[in-house]
Amino acid sequence: VPQLMLEAIRYSRGNLQLLDQTKLPIDFFYEGTNTTELGWEAIRKMKVRGAPAIAIAGAMSVAAEIHNRREEFSTPAQVLKFLEEKLTYLKTSRPTAVNLFEVTDRLLNLAQKNQAGAQGKEGADFVIEKFLEEVEKLHEDDIAANKAMGKFGADHILSLTKPKEKISVLTHCNTGSLATGGYGTALGVIRALHEAGRLEKAYCTETRPYNQGSRLTALELVYEKIPSTLITDSMAGFLMSKGLVDAVVVGADRIVANGDTANKIGTYSLAVLCKHHHVPFFVAAPNTTIDTNLSTGKEIVIEERDPSEITHFRGVQVTPDGINVWNPSFDVTPFDLICGIFTDTGVATKTSPDTPFDLGTYTKPKQ
Repeated sequence: VPQLMLEAIRYSRGNLQLLDQTKLPIDFFYEGTNTTELGWEAIRKMKVRGAPAIAIAGAMSVAAEIHNRREEFSTPAQVLKFLEEKLTYLKTSRPTAVNLFEVTDRLLNLAQKNQAGAQGKEGADFVIEKFLEEVEKLHEDDIAANKAMGKFGADHILSLTKPKEKISVLTHCNTGSLATGGYGTALGVIRALHEAGRLEKAYCTETRPYNQGSRLTALELVYEKIPSTLITDSMAGFLMSKGLVDAVVVGADRIVANGDTANKIGTYSLAVLCKHHHVPFFVAAPNTTIDTNLSTGKEIVIEERDPSEITHFRGVQVTPDGINVWNPSFDVTPFDLICGIFTDTGVATKTSPDTPFDLGTYTKPKQ
């Protein structure tokens, strides 16, 4: 039976297979990733990428390793020490995406609670089993969250674009099933519009320098036969000037309390273009991407990557020797350029265009 969507992650107990996305769209190769070190390497080298997928894959690499080594642990304390070391190590892979930090902290807190009162080999097995169960829930929970987010986002955009029967949406980077547990965040909104018969066309940007748009988003759109057109990043403004874009939806790697959003480099430029052309600009991300510990985007640590991602393409040098290179992986879009944030629990909005979001209140559990 053909897959309905491309899968970035394949998992069964003790066996994690990650699709090496650096080889796409030409080669499809699933790589065994059954240790934390291999999970760290896959994240760092962007074999797996996208904030939700990074968190799931990282956690599952620890789960695969501890399952395969469970006979080595005779006490709950040994299990907890192992998890503390491995989950802390995972955080050093990439600094900007908050989902990995949220998931690793949550899993460690759960292990600490489960360790209390547990004793001996039986207690060690209990802590391991509860850890595995929680990790295995991450995948299905992410898919459910993405589908809810997609519907919230699609409905909201359609409410603003009445009476148009079909609309065209532009997106940046890759935020689909390859970047998440499945379905996607921003691309999930586009999927929801397509499933409802309300999508005229999806535009995807090439997304330099790593080409996640042309290599990955274009692949997902073609695979699922969603009407779509690829453009280079520098064509977006001219496309908007032609009146061909009804909305822009992007993902996020970290959203802070006031709504400032870190996302793939080039996102900020798109938001500025949207403001000039009066095109609504939205962010789609699960609540786990919201970091209310930070007040503004100025506090976000921005990862800078190897210059070779710009100076070389597929191993071939395309720039002269001696040129200096600046290669931030992300930029920060300020809240005043964002019209709304689609999450798995609804749509976060502002009281006025120039006021910050109040995501601290938005993310509090509803009584």
